[in-house]
Amino acid sequence: MRTPILGLIACGLAALAGPAQADAELAKKHNCVACHHQERKMLGPAFKDIAAKYTADPSAVQTLVKSIREGSVGVWGQLPMPAQPQVSEADALTLAKYVLTIK
Repeated sequence: MRTPILGLIACGLAALAGPAQADAELAKKHNCVACHHQERKMLGPAFKDIAAKYTADPSAVQTLVKSIREGSVGVWGQLPMPAQPQVSEADALTLAKYVLTIK
């Protein structure tokens, strides 16, 4: 009796972890990880630092979507983030929401 319950719990936890994992895969697919890391600065800021900077900004998602697709400069220093127009609006939205969840 205990095994089926543990199996259901494991499946439920896997389902909860699924979208975050999928979004991390999306970041890899679009090569975001070439310049960004979840926890430490690389060429660009760490995802957790981006999330912290925009935590109280109600327009954060749209700001990040715009930065992903159109690029930006001056927000994190003078090294520009190149535009990524090949990233669809939907993927950019998913990535922005994902980055904002990282603590």
